[in-house]
Amino acid sequence: MAQDETITYDVNDNHGHVPVMRERMAQLLAPAVEAAGENAVIVDGTLGAGGHSEYFLQKFPSVRIIGVDRDGQSLSNASQRLSAFPDRFVGVNARFDEVGGAIARGEHEIFVAARNNGVAGALFDLGVSSMQLDQVDRGFAYKTDAPLDMRMDPSQGITAADVLNTYSHGDLARVLKTYGDERFAGKIASAVLKEREKEPFTTSARLVELLYDVIPAATRRTGGHPAKRTFQALRVEVNRELEAIEQVIPVITDALSVGGRAVFMSYQSLEDRIVKQAFKELSTSTTPAGLPMDLPGTAAHYSIVTRGAEKASEEEMAENSRAASVRVRALERVDGTPSFHDPGGTS
Repeated sequence: MAQDETITYDVNDNHGHVPVMRERMAQLLAPAVEAAGENAVIVDGTLGAGGHSEYFLQKFPSVRIIGVDRDGQSLSNASQRLSAFPDRFVGVNARFDEVGGAIARGEHEIFVAARNNGVAGALFDLGVSSMQLDQVDRGFAYKTDAPLDMRMDPSQGITAADVLNTYSHGDLARVLKTYGDERFAGKIASAVLKEREKEPFTTSARLVELLYDVIPAATRRTGGHPAKRTFQALRVEVNRELEAIEQVIPVITDALSVGGRAVFMSYQSLEDRIVKQAFKELSTSTTPAGLPMDLPGTAAHYSIVTRGAEKASEEEMAENSRAASVRVRALERVDGTPSFHDPGGTS
């Protein structure tokens, strides 16, 4: 399983991060923007520092953007960055799979445009942002002692400390194995349960020390930082990241106009597997095998744009370490009518 980086990324001086594959993302969305013309609305489902959105606003003069981020501070910072485009950007403080409901209910003229014409393009740059890694008190990075929080939205939900202090041995081992591909998941879970009887876990340094003790030295020498997999697994569990990906794909593909495109950037294999499978199902006809043509109502409404999963160039990986593990997949709507809904069914 590909591991996402959880230490530091290359940054620029202005806004603290380099948008991964910025130019390629614009290339993938350009045909959809051109097809939509003056009505083009792009959803940036993972706004972060606003780097991709800023580039799109500069690259496509007629584009308007709906930027979504569950982290209120990130949304505020990005909105300030994009304040030079006051009529072309609107922010939404929500988990990205809630964007359909936001469009359906929103009163801003950009929401209205999206409802009337459909979404021309959408980008989801998955995983944790470099800005969140740089905020020590968030607990994402394992090389600095910090509270075991890891919530992308610090105002709600369980923390990583809650997971460590309350999950059963079986549940904790499952999280570490499934979301971190941690081969020593059972041993780590046993050690955590033993240690939490003495004192609950509160900060990352104690967890990292435990992981050094549990994971054999030979594995530590060849397998990267011993905390990498555990921290990734805890973050995915705390933020229900895979659930959000599963739920946003039908939300955003339903919202696309004909010719509209959805692009997903994944950084570990569980994310990419979800996107790959969903795209395959959406782009496959339901006509029974063996028939010479699609039966009425069975033709696929989407087609896959990318050939497999695209990767960053060697040059970009050298300049921006976060690009090393990215996998990109894009889908285009070829038929159908846009609709907007929440995963729970609100329309």
